[in-house]
Amino acid sequence: MDVDQLHREVNYRATTSGGPGGQHANKVATKILLEWNATSSIAFAEAEQFRILSKLQNRLTKEGILQLNCHDSRSQSSNKELVFKRFLSVLHEATQVQKVRKKRTTPRSVKRKRLNDKKKHSEKKENRRFKY
Repeated sequence: MDVDQLHREVNYRATTSGGPGGQHANKVATKILLEWNATSSIAFAEAEQFRILSKLQNRLTKEGILQLNCHDSRSQSSNKELVFKRFLSVLHEATQVQKVRKKRTTPRSVKRKRLNDKKKHSEKKENRRFKY
């Protein structure tokens, strides 16, 4: 993952953030929208690119653009830093190779013990019944 290349590929837009805040929120464009075209990116190897596209397919637009926003802070520059950190964490999570799950087999001795315990329990119950 080439972070410098990602900085060049990312587009930022500043807009006014909704919600409470009074005049400050209404007149200052502090909300940052980050857009990144995942299909035309050259910051990743082919295998990583394929992994990103498959794992983030639900978060991408039809054109293959990932959109993130941040309006946590009142400062535009800090929101820009926060959204880029979030962007890097999303990409890092998407590029991780998932560990292959190995099917676990139950040992024969454990199966035999369980069946013996069931048999003993049923015999105990059977002995309690009234016999003619």
